[in-house]
Amino acid sequence: MEKVKIANQESQSPLSFLKNLLIARWRSLLLLLIGVYLPLQVFEILTVKIWENQAGLPWDVPILLAVHSTANPQLDVLAVTLAIIGLPWTAIPILGAIALILLLQKRWRSLAYLLTASVGSIIINRAAKELMHRVRPQLWQSIAPESSFAFPSAHAMTSITLVAILLFLTWASSWRWLVLIFGSLYVIAIAWCRLYLGVHFPSDILAGWMVAFGWTTGVSLIIKPYTTKTQSVDGDRPEDETTLLPEERKLITED
Repeated sequence: MEKVKIANQESQSPLSFLKNLLIARWRSLLLLLIGVYLPLQVFEILTVKIWENQAGLPWDVPILLAVHSTANPQLDVLAVTLAIIGLPWTAIPILGAIALILLLQKRWRSLAYLLTASVGSIIINRAAKELMHRVRPQLWQSIAPESSFAFPSAHAMTSITLVAILLFLTWASSWRWLVLIFGSLYVIAIAWCRLYLGVHFPSDILAGWMVAFGWTTGVSLIIKPYTTKTQSVDGDRPEDETTLLPEERKLITED
């Protein structure tokens, strides 16, 4: 029986193999297209446009002025508060607490994803800022001025990175819907406050979103933090998240 199976595999045409592969992996391929390629393509386009014209895109200034036209004392307080909440340094204690929980639970795969996604996001942001050297908007005197470079927005990248990490870690549970809803509101609120304070162009925000989303999604496809632990029905100890995936076990065996 095994010989027949091997013979069938060997006689399989390349076209048939490709078809079966696409059918088996279409979800991963779709996520790769939508979650990695398209966001990074948008980021590349924005980077090239801004490299050619530091003044920004045609819609940058009109959007900023439209947001600024709603300014009032109450919104001033809200915007400054959101700016503090959205600071990259504010996310560190949150991610640290999550990392500690994952460490205590011995969820090594999830912990590896959290560390890789968050540290990588910081490195990408700092490298891009130093490369682009884009100055902040100076359309009006901001009540919370910034002196660092603008592109891409660190607040935007931090918000997307934090929400993406939480979303992928809760992907196998019903908590993902709660994370998705409140996380989306959080991301939008942080973006609004940066525009309201006049410290970022809209293209800075969009670029931060795209590169952070592409990075966190790409890392998730490699590490697979949403892989669930095998539960035992007879009360025995469940398998740790260190359990290798089938393709990983095959690679190690071949080596």
